[in-house]
Amino acid sequence: MNAVHTHYPDFANPELLEKIPLTARTILDVGCAQGALGADYLRRNPNCRVLGIDLDEVAISHARHRISEVFCGDVEKTPMPFEVPEGIDCIIYGDVLEHLADPWALLAEHAKYLSPEGTVLVCMPNVEHWSFAARLLTGAFDYEEQGLFDRTHLRWFTPRTMARALSEAGLQLSDLSPRPFAREPAEQFAAALAPALQTLGVEPQEYLNRAGPLQFIWRARKSAPERLELDATMLAPQGGVSDVRVLEPVRALRTDSALFGVIMDEAQMRPALPDTPRIAVLHRPLLTGANGLARVRALLEKGYVVISEFDDHPMFLEERGVNLNELLTFRGVHAVQTSTRPLGEALRAQNPEVAVFPNGIFELPQPRNFQNPEQMTLFFGALNRQADWAPLIGAINDVARAVGERLKFQVLYDEAFFNALETPHKSFAPMADYAGYMKMLGEAEISFMPLADTEFNRAKSDLKFIEAAAARVAALASPVVYAGSIEDGKTGLLFENPLQLRAGLLRLLAYPEATKRMAEAAHAHAASKRMLAYQVEARGAWYRSLWARRDELNAALRQRVPELFA
Repeated sequence: MNAVHTHYPDFANPELLEKIPLTARTILDVGCAQGALGADYLRRNPNCRVLGIDLDEVAISHARHRISEVFCGDVEKTPMPFEVPEGIDCIIYGDVLEHLADPWALLAEHAKYLSPEGTVLVCMPNVEHWSFAARLLTGAFDYEEQGLFDRTHLRWFTPRTMARALSEAGLQLSDLSPRPFAREPAEQFAAALAPALQTLGVEPQEYLNRAGPLQFIWRARKSAPERLELDATMLAPQGGVSDVRVLEPVRALRTDSALFGVIMDEAQMRPALPDTPRIAVLHRPLLTGANGLARVRALLEKGYVVISEFDDHPMFLEERGVNLNELLTFRGVHAVQTSTRPLGEALRAQNPEVAVFPNGIFELPQPRNFQNPEQMTLFFGALNRQADWAPLIGAINDVARAVGERLKFQVLYDEAFFNALETPHKSFAPMADYAGYMKMLGEAEISFMPLADTEFNRAKSDLKFIEAAAARVAALASPVVYAGSIEDGKTGLLFENPLQLRAGLLRLLAYPEATKRMAEAAHAHAASKRMLAYQVEARGAWYRSLWARRDELNAALRQRVPELFA
């Protein structure tokens, strides 16, 4: 697409993006510019309808290709140019209200279109910013083309006056957060002004809190549901497990302004307030013996409902020498959350309160592969898979020898697999964080996913396929686990033996356009079915139901592990 000539910068406000509810079905972006914010949000919630309003015809012409629907016009003259029969779930004013003649009237009018649980997001320049005072004091105030001193600003707001504007529109205030800012010059200005501030009865630190941020973001709602606090622990990241099972789900839940989620150590968890539901989610905890009892007991005494987050078969622990009769990881907590139905059934033998939340994708990466039809890269990145790939390596080497440089390999984690490849066209990385893993995966065209038919493997999730699909990479996978997700020949290829693997790999290499179409079909599947956005409501509802039944859950826990209450 040709360059767009407009005075608007073409990027999404990252802090504003993080606060748009992932459950939204319809969003209105007032002042959408070129649609960058809406486009980035659609990579997180592709099923959403994103509407955009802007005055700039050039910017709107670009936004039209990025978001669902656009309107070019004055929002004060035409507040709602779209049909929204079910209401709007989120209305966004990203540095917009200060440009309007009567922002108070627009807020009140737009509030009528909110769905019952709708949210309003306002990013506002802060007229209390220290640079404003500095310019006034030094006689250097003047308008500029952009920023705090934008010459098109008609109204000025502080957090307090914006809060009043939102309240007068009939909205319930949720939270206020500053955008990141350069703290040192603000601290220097506040320190220099400290004597005058104290003379005026203003505490310097309180002034710094108000005058430091260049912008603030308000969230407000049509109604105010009960607040839910979720404190989660997380193991050191390894192979993306912590990201997928803890970091990204908590990040997704936090887009609901009624849900406050943080990652912390168990020792930091504080006693629950009597009127605030509080959930503790322990990531893959090893709870055994006296130490395990003490850990859970401490959380019970603080008033938490305790959940174990675990996505491996219990035999994983048994194989590492853990005595399952002494294990409290599943039976010694209120509830367990996991990733697959087979795991759920295995864990219900120890605790009937099990919820299955399939692994999902927080955000679809921008595709970067299929650049050269004469060459493809096969990606393999997994831990502890030698027993799975060893019977198949001969077939892979047969293909590698036959096609030469047309097939490259990118191997992550598994050095034994890398060494077993009989080709010079290969590269290896011993470790990567989750972002690095997804980057390497997204630069390949084929993802190799072998799983032998064992009880342990049958309980695994289809995460590798979902990640490959999100990155528009064609899956070459065993039927174990993946047959339940991959439509063979359409969203990936399945193989049951070395001969089928060899034939499948040769097929993918021989028909690059067909391989790309297969990868795009898989991408569409992930976008429509497997985003974390589609789980937020179910997760939040389950946590709230556990809190509502905490007396019943405590009684069941006391029956299973009476020594916890000794």
